[in-house]
Amino acid sequence: MILPTKHIAQNEALIGVGATLLTQLVAPMTVSGLWGRLKHEPNVGTFERFVLAANLLYMIGAIDLKDGMIVKVPA
Repeated sequence: MILPTKHIAQNEALIGVGATLLTQLVAPMTVSGLWGRLKHEPNVGTFERFVLAANLLYMIGAIDLKDGMIVKVPA
């Protein structure tokens, strides 16, 4: 579910959902603001998948929380 397999397409795996999340995170945003942008994306689907992808990005150090806002971590 995290990585694509022969049964899970790349854009449906959590890493693909995370990539979609990162492309929409152009400036610091609240969780609800980011969800509002992504809830109609077909590969994101549900709020649960959105949260799982955000947690994955946080665990690998791609995003962080600062003052209640989600921000990209510079590479």
